[in-house]
Amino acid sequence: MKRETQNILLILLGGALVKIAVNGDYLRYVKPAQQPWIIAGGGVMVLLGAVAIVRDLVTARQAVPHEHDGHTHSARPAWLLLVPVLAVFLVAPPALGADSVLRTEARAPASAAVANAVAFPPLPAGNVVPLPVNEFVSRAGWDAAGTLNGRTVSLTGFVVHTGGSTLLARLVISCCAADAFPVTVRLRGGEAGHFASDAWIRVTGQVVPGTATKDNSYTPDFAPVSVTPVPTPKDPYEY
Repeated sequence: MKRETQNILLILLGGALVKIAVNGDYLRYVKPAQQPWIIAGGGVMVLLGAVAIVRDLVTARQAVPHEHDGHTHSARPAWLLLVPVLAVFLVAPPALGADSVLRTEARAPASAAVANAVAFPPLPAGNVVPLPVNEFVSRAGWDAAGTLNGRTVSLTGFVVHTGGSTLLARLVISCCAADAFPVTVRLRGGEAGHFASDAWIRVTGQVVPGTATKDNSYTPDFAPVSVTPVPTPKDPYEY
């Protein structure tokens, strides 16, 4: 690959990193805390590429002309490397969704492993308590005190259809999308089944006690009283 191509790729890749960090698309890949590092890394790449281009231009002007060695090289393979970089500029890939849930076994969050030793606190007061899906699954599977029982909660996630069931799912990440794992809730009733896979919804209802077990990958049943479509959140993951 020619140095000119390398330098241009470096600038474009650095620019793409800065772009997704500024417009929020980086949340499809990593945790919010990574934003400053992405901006810094992209900025350094742009700076290094620009410095290299200026240096090469100065060197080329000072170089003594020499005869062509008679060999030609196609630049096409090198320029094909621009395709994924331009894709980030023009059409950023979507966040992980239903396909990832179907390929990866759902489980309770790792923090729930301490639930046998540490009791879950009572839910806040209120007629409807909003909860992250991973906390809901943790309480349903591990809380011996049954803090969810009889309480109405609201959960937000995306729809997954599998084996005749409709699931509400979220993907939980520790660092980035590469380590994502799903937490899922099985929705009883047919209303949620009318939504397409990957559609984002908010469900309000109650847990069916005793339905989250190791045998079903800690997927509790949920009896919804309302199902509402919602826009895809800017940050689609839970932590």
